[in-house]
Amino acid sequence: MTSANWSEPAGGGPADTVGLIGLGPMGAPIAGHIADAGYRLRVWNRTRETAEQLRPHAEVADGVERLSSRVILSALPDIDHLDRLTPSSVLEQWQHDGTARLIVLSTTSPDKVRALAARVAPFDITVVDAAMSGGDAGATAGTLSLMVGADRETFGDLLPLLRTFATTIENMGPLGTGAAAKLCNQLVVAGTLVSLAEALHLARKSGLSDSQLARVLKGGLASSAVLDLKADKLLGRTYELGGSAVNQLKDLRYAVALGDDVGARLPLARESAALFEEAVNQGLGGHDHAVIQEVLEAPQLHHTNQNRISSP
Repeated sequence: MTSANWSEPAGGGPADTVGLIGLGPMGAPIAGHIADAGYRLRVWNRTRETAEQLRPHAEVADGVERLSSRVILSALPDIDHLDRLTPSSVLEQWQHDGTARLIVLSTTSPDKVRALAARVAPFDITVVDAAMSGGDAGATAGTLSLMVGADRETFGDLLPLLRTFATTIENMGPLGTGAAAKLCNQLVVAGTLVSLAEALHLARKSGLSDSQLARVLKGGLASSAVLDLKADKLLGRTYELGGSAVNQLKDLRYAVALGDDVGARLPLARESAALFEEAVNQGLGGHDHAVIQEVLEAPQLHHTNQNRISSP
């Protein structure tokens, strides 16, 4: 496989096709960008009706085993979901039909990426972790940031494909480094959300206009992409789903576990995880992660314990 092969619209067989599994808020727009770039696309989603919406731009696979393509991208929430869908019988079919690479776009742990790679290696399938950041807005715009873990040759081969839906693409190093980089990213996202929630909470308690404060923050050093994307949710206290609170908690648990493994002190990550755990325990896990401010606005059970973060 060469980069040139991926710079042109693909051909007709399984070995000339891009597959994508998972058509949620991130996967669906990514699939659209890949198809728009001229690649032949094959998709699978647990809810078939969602996949059918991509016709005639993509072929809809009848089952995961029929997703066989030269490269398959997984836009599922975590590797656990992918593991359940890919027993040996599926991997055998993928191998038979010429699938060579499996790109994991999920936010997960380096250990799980490496375990997946070891499991699929006997089927001649290479795993690449390409954790994505930018949220559903970035996926829709095709401006995601990708943190990739791959050898140099594989990264070069896949770069034209990745550029169809991402604008910032960094090869962080060998397998697993993309996942680690994404966990660093998630510390910033979660910490910023918690800080914004606290700032707006303090403003309201102090008799200030929260919308006026948000405008001031946007104009100064406290401005951020998180504030730009989440201000309407925070100010309106409406939390239609983007990135969920339960997934934010998952990511923070992975980050804390990685910190423990490598000896990194992460006090803010532990406190943020405790707050998101409280939100999930209050039944708010399915809402956008900006819902964290409701833990502050209506505190019920908040007793901080930085050591009580459960393992992922």
